[in-house]
Amino acid sequence: METGSKELVRWRELLKTDHASALVLVCLGIWLHAADGLLVATMMPAIVADIGGIGALPWNIALYEVGSIVSGAASGLLTTRYGVRTPMAVAAFLFSVGCLVSAVAPSMNVVLAGRLLQGFGGGGMMAMSFVSIATLFPSRLTGRLIAVISALWGVASFVGPVLGALFVEYLSWSAGFFAFAGQGIVLAVWIASSSHIRSAAKDTRDNSPFPIRRLLWLTASIVSIAWAGIEVSLLKTTAFVALALLLLARFLQLDMASGNDRLLPRNPVDVSRATNAALAVVFCFSAATIAIGLYGPVLMMAVHGVSILTAGYVLLCESLAWSVMAVIVSGISERHDRTMAAIGMCIVATSIACLALSIPHGPIWFIFISAILMGSGYGTAWTFILRVATQAADEDDVSRVSGAMPTVQRLGFAFGAAYLGIVANSSGIAAMDAGGRPEPIAAAVFAAPLLPVVFGLAALYLFARPRE
Repeated sequence: METGSKELVRWRELLKTDHASALVLVCLGIWLHAADGLLVATMMPAIVADIGGIGALPWNIALYEVGSIVSGAASGLLTTRYGVRTPMAVAAFLFSVGCLVSAVAPSMNVVLAGRLLQGFGGGGMMAMSFVSIATLFPSRLTGRLIAVISALWGVASFVGPVLGALFVEYLSWSAGFFAFAGQGIVLAVWIASSSHIRSAAKDTRDNSPFPIRRLLWLTASIVSIAWAGIEVSLLKTTAFVALALLLLARFLQLDMASGNDRLLPRNPVDVSRATNAALAVVFCFSAATIAIGLYGPVLMMAVHGVSILTAGYVLLCESLAWSVMAVIVSGISERHDRTMAAIGMCIVATSIACLALSIPHGPIWFIFISAILMGSGYGTAWTFILRVATQAADEDDVSRVSGAMPTVQRLGFAFGAAYLGIVANSSGIAAMDAGGRPEPIAAAVFAAPLLPVVFGLAALYLFARPRE
């Protein structure tokens, strides 16, 4: 081992002149992506009340995730070819344009167009922030940088819902979008004019082809299943769901045949392998837990008459519990990885069952407890799922597994949102503003996640079972 690697890395080294600009770049990229999602989730009830479009809520998640998945997949190739500076500035600019489009939107369709652009920009900024850690800093600072990002993500999780609620209460939901558009523009201009980032970013040319065909199949699959939930009918909905599954199967087929430029690990449908079982767990539970962010605030306000600030605090409690529990369990030995992952995801499953009772029937404190359980479960399990998955992966798949985790999580969010949209619209959520009772709708929407939870627990068993 090199002598230098044994030296204590001090926090103040991150603030040195040659690191400070890059640190600001990383932090702002993570902040805008992390806080924006929770900000919009909290503002969504006010947006729906103002311009309508409650039936199209699943598109808010699906389109954002489409943008994030595509830009995240493109980020590695773009930064390899052009360095960090130009792609990051373009991503920040796209994010700002998306926020501006949503801010002036006269209808939900325009908001959704803005959310797609925000997904392209926000997903790109997040992915390139992690690329920046490897390209703009010495490797011995990586541990400190990951700690900074984790802390910043926790702060964003705290501030995002509160900001969204404050904008709605005292200004307007448009002001929230304008505020984040301004931050994105400042970031884009600063990156474009930063001489340090220009000199530090490397322009290493890579002629490997961009997987545009595979991503088009994947995008078409997400859009197809989201479309299935807009106007629910037996024939139309069944046809679009079947089409989505066929398109997803085609994406998997092409990716498995792609050799070294695969986006997913080898043979991802073989869930008997721990690595692929981990991806299945992430997908299923992400599809289940998107319910609280997508429909939680709207239905809490409709069923229980709480303020938008209270609904924001529910999301806040879930995020804080995740961050706090992740810190508490971070020092546990690797020999307990599978056990901790299983315990954590079982807590998440319990929280989903609790939400199925608490959102339709209350009381409010039970909803808070359910959200805290969900965050605590994820905080307990997430690190250990990733560690087991990477350790069980083939040597040439380790980095691919690490990159696949957030992609599969976003896929789970997108498919889960579309699935919940089918349930919500078939339950009559579009008529809720006309005097329809919200309790049966809340019961149906929050019982629906129990189905992906069943599949997730089956995958968890395959993931956590002892192996030689």
